[in-house]
Amino acid sequence: MTKRIFAVAAAGLLLAGGTQMAQAELKVGDDAPAFELKGSDGKTYKLADFKGKSAVVVAWFPKAFTGGCTKECKSFRENGEAIREFQVKYFTASCDTVEKNTAFAKSLELDYPILSDPEKKVAEAYGVVHEGRAVPERWTYFIGMDGKILHIDKKVKTASHGEDIAAQLKELEVPQKKG
Repeated sequence: MTKRIFAVAAAGLLLAGGTQMAQAELKVGDDAPAFELKGSDGKTYKLADFKGKSAVVVAWFPKAFTGGCTKECKSFRENGEAIREFQVKYFTASCDTVEKNTAFAKSLELDYPILSDPEKKVAEAYGVVHEGRAVPERWTYFIGMDGKILHIDKKVKTASHGEDIAAQLKELEVPQKKG
């Protein structure tokens, strides 16, 4: 009987821990997890480099060379002019290799970098890769100049995502570039 009570108590603790992990999900106002990732343009990007200078948008997508991800990246390219009206550095990101994302970016003639996180450490920190999810969720993080999360879009529409980003930047009152 005592062993059984102990087993039930241990299971309860495990369940409570699982609940705490779910509550640890990033939310608006949290510090955005730091990152240092290589882009499809050959440069390495660090979140810290933009602090105090520009907002940052990181749009995670599941997999390069797939239908929805192709639509999403093209939408970014087609709406780049509207996005660049704001003081923002923007990226798409996946857990594909740098080589694969570089080929993907070239095939779509993208004018912005795709970040690669093949070890999935940053993706896990952002919660887009988790138990039961080997490829990133299609979630977009808007990060303020202070490094805090301003908005999280978990209902991305691939075909209009670039346009939606520009509208969200305006709604969040991200400053526009001067001149």
